[in-house]
Amino acid sequence: MNFNTKVIHGGQHHESATGSVNVPVFLTSTFAQKSPGVHSGYEYSRAANPTRQALEDSLASIENGARGLAFGSGLAAIDCVLKLLNPGDEVIAVDDLYGGTYRMFTRLFEKYQLKFTFVNFDDVSKIADVITDKTKLIWVETPTNPLMKLVDIKAVVEVAKGKDILVAVDNTFATPYIQRPIDLGADIVMHSATKYLGGHSDVIAGALIAKDAELGEKLHFIQFASGGILGPHDSYLVLRGIKTLALRMQRHSDNGLAVAKYLETHPAVDKVIYPGLESHPQYELAKSQMKESGGMVSFTFKSSKKEDAVKFLEKVRVFTLAESLGGVESLANHPALMTHASIPAEKRAELGITDDLVRLSVGIEDAEDLIADLEKAFS
Repeated sequence: MNFNTKVIHGGQHHESATGSVNVPVFLTSTFAQKSPGVHSGYEYSRAANPTRQALEDSLASIENGARGLAFGSGLAAIDCVLKLLNPGDEVIAVDDLYGGTYRMFTRLFEKYQLKFTFVNFDDVSKIADVITDKTKLIWVETPTNPLMKLVDIKAVVEVAKGKDILVAVDNTFATPYIQRPIDLGADIVMHSATKYLGGHSDVIAGALIAKDAELGEKLHFIQFASGGILGPHDSYLVLRGIKTLALRMQRHSDNGLAVAKYLETHPAVDKVIYPGLESHPQYELAKSQMKESGGMVSFTFKSSKKEDAVKFLEKVRVFTLAESLGGVESLANHPALMTHASIPAEKRAELGITDDLVRLSVGIEDAEDLIADLEKAFS
């Protein structure tokens, strides 16, 4: 199947008892057995639920993986990946990453004797410089949050090749419509399915997709044993969101490019960070690795003043000042005060997450209305 067909039909089957076209929401904790240990494939909903299974099959299909798993949040999915590791293992992670991921790495798992090294992945050779015999995982975000850096997934996979190191990619910003990390050699793909996969700001969810069945089974055991599963109703919402993923992502990308081009011409704006602009330092990588450029745009002010960013964010009306991203509605965010506040100020400054940085999640409204809203907010 091609992608537009996969989001509708990939891994999906009509419900067997009634022929229902949509998967029902199976609101049950347990399942009747014909004899002790003899069942229909479902025993207890923490292990498997038909609604969640339909979503997990869809996830595997759209990312070209062997096994999909759905979790109660994106962080629950990341937690599952880290539980593949043992005390003393080392993780190399991209330096510019989601604040919640950074918080989990440094404030939760470091105390269990996992070592995290944060590296600028612009130069992939820097990864090789810090690999040791204890390195077991390389954690990638591309594009990164919020600085929209790109990571050459193929190059990272090549560095890890033959070294018993897993490569995991947070594909939240791009989605499988734009890039498919498993096709580029990654072992695990992670999504905050709260964002573009769900797409309507009405569910909290996470997802993992494993490249091969053996790794998928290991992750499923951790999911089952730890219990961070996604409930059936939320699974239904994410599955429904996936069905329009291709349509929405194309619109997000078209609007994102229009907004980015507008911002580049505004006299109050200093720097616009968007992979679809030729001014992006990794524009050529974006063209080779990504089908489109997505709906996430970051920018700074010529004044460099936090006050100007705050004033701007207080005046938007079509854009909503709120955390999160990826919904049909446009959102605006101040990373230093909101999504990345858990990162120490000195670390933010080192990365370039300045106090005047604004991150936009460009929705699927009419681009003209979005630009008009931005224009008023600048005034």
